Parts: sequence; structure tokens; C-alpha cells
Amino acid sequence: MINRNRPDLWKEDTAASVAMYNSWFMEAAPQAYRDTRAGAIESIKRAFEWSQNMTAISPDLIRKNPDVVSALRMSTAPPLAVDRLVGLSGVTKSFVSNLEKGTISRFSSAQTVESSLHRICEVVSELLDRDLFSWLDSPAPPPERDTEMAATVVADRLCGAIANPIVRNAQEQRQLELIQRWLNERGYMKQAYSPSTALRNLAALRQMQPGTFFFHQNVVVGGDRSVNIPIDVVIQPFKPTRSGLPLLIEAKSAGDFTNTNKRRKEEAQKLNQLRETYGDISLTLFLCGYFDGGYLGYSAAEGLDWVWEHRIDDLEKLGV
Repeated sequence: MINRNRPDLWKEDTAASVAMYNSWFMEAAPQAYRDTRAGAIESIKRAFEWSQNMTAISPDLIRKNPDVVSALRMSTAPPLAVDRLVGLSGVTKSFVSNLEKGTISRFSSAQTVESSLHRICEVVSELLDRDLFSWLDSPAPPPERDTEMAATVVADRLCGAIANPIVRNAQEQRQLELIQRWLNERGYMKQAYSPSTALRNLAALRQMQPGTFFFHQNVVVGGDRSVNIPIDVVIQPFKPTRSGLPLLIEAKSAGDFTNTNKRRKEEAQKLNQLRETYGDISLTLFLCGYFDGGYLGYSAAEGLDWVWEHRIDDLEKLGV
């Protein structure tokens, strides 16, 4: 055991972890948001170009540029969440989600696609923010300063809608970089992930080369109805465990106590699925942020252990 059998340290560790997260947030989160915002502005400008400054919203526009839908949602008054666009247009959520990823569902018929795109365009056109796009009611082309301002506003709306994921992704990337640096200093080599390296069974797990690790690796669980479980870090120590199974680590960060306790069952369910398939396999949490006694006590009772980011050398206790 690493930390789950040390409740006398939990309160002190939580305070240190919260302080570390807050320090990172104040230093790095604004820059992560600004970087994403700059990219969003360029994306919105392309959407303006494709749509002739929101004057030519049509199924053909979305068919050629499916991911323009996210810009269209943020160009209405009020801006539309995905679920609200789904409700108003009557199209399926999966159809809209695929559009936002840049694809049109290949399982939809041509007639369904055309009808769905037409309904999305109707909703967006009716709700366009005419105060923001003041040129819509004028035959004259809009001044460049007006389109620049509108693009900035729409980008801010889009980033505001995804602010939490922006921060979460930046923190996860930082955690993985920290783990990689720690492993590289001890001679471990990162392996490139590809579908051919998916860990599909017990033999594949045991055949990982000692002294290597993967990021964002799929591990297959289940029998007839198998599913992929994404694991943040998979490490095969230089001296493998007696079972030959690699070490699995989930990078977790949180900016408040409420969400961690709401979602604390997720890792326990993942561990149960893994053990049902592979037996005595471990799943260790790598924590930074707001993880209190309630979360830690539940995790410990479910057989989970953890390493605090502020004490990363505890990874050695895993046998790394």
C-alpha cells in the first residue's frame, strides 16, 4: 500500500494538493484559455468566410464544413448548447456530435442527412444574434472592424462554454508530462500508441516490454461484449510484478471538492471491470487538487490506492 492505509496523512496531503493545484491554476490556466481562445477566433473567422459573414447558412455549408456547427451555435441569441440545438431541430444528438467532430454520420441516409442539416440551418437562421451581426439587415457589406468584433465575441462564447474542459485538458497534459519526465529519468521509454498495440487480452498485457510505458492506452475488458477502457498511463516495470501485469495509472485533477465526490465511483467501476477480466491487477490514481477525506475514504474502501503529485516519488513504491 502507498497512501490508502495512511488516513493520518490525508488531511495534510489534501491541503498540500489543493495549494499545488491553485498555484498551477493561477499561473497556467489563463494562458491555456488564451491559447484556446486565439485558436477559436481563427476558427470563427473561417466560419465567417465560409458563410459569407453569416449571410449564407445552408445545408451545403455544413456538408462541406461539418464542424462549423459549433460556431453557428454560438452565433445565436441566446447561444445554444448542443442539447438545446438537438431539441429545437429535432435531429439526433449523435448527428450533431459527429458534425462538431468534423464528420457526417455514415449511418444516416442521404435523405436523413439533408433533412437534418436543413432543420439545423432553420433554427440557427431564426435565432441569429442580429445585434451582434448588425449587417444582416443591411445590403452593404460589413466593415472589417464589425466582423472582427463579432468573431471575438463568438470565440469568447465558445471558450466560455468549454472553459472547464480547457483547464482540465491542460492540467492532464501537465500531469502526463510530469510522469513522463519522472519515468525517462529512470530509463523508461515511451511507446507510440497505435490500434495494433491495443492491450486486448491477458497475454498482450504480459508481453509489454519491461522498462516501457504507454499514454492513453486502450485495455479491453469483458467477455462476449468486450469494451475498451482508456487508461492514462500503462507501465511495465523493469522488474515485472509476479503476475507479469503492467501498472495502470489514472491522472486525476480537480478544482473543487463537489465534482470529485460526485464522480468518485468512476475509478472504482473501472477497477472492478479490470479485475473481472484480468484478476489481481492494480489501478493507481495520480492526484492533484481537491480530493478530500470523503473521496479518499471511498477510494480506499474500493481497493484503490493513489500517489499525490506533490509527492511523485511515491511511484517507486509501486515497483517502478
